[in-house]
Amino acid sequence: MSEQKDSAEVIPLTRVKCPVCQKRATVDFKPFCSKRCADVDLGKWLNGTYAITSQDEPDFDEQHSEETD
Repeated sequence: MSEQKDSAEVIPLTRVKCPVCQKRATVDFKPFCSKRCADVDLGKWLNGTYAITSQDEPDFDEQHSEETD
């Protein structure tokens, strides 16, 4: 039986840095170094600090609320 190789590069956790504080990531909280940094990142998403832009037109509800303001 032949082995299949994944095309993705495997990066050891020792080289992955936490996106919040730049410390080394841990297996338990990857890609973060701790629960605190994972929670900080989640908070930024929930508060709208992070946002993904869209080319889509606004939803009907959003258009209607803007027209009535």
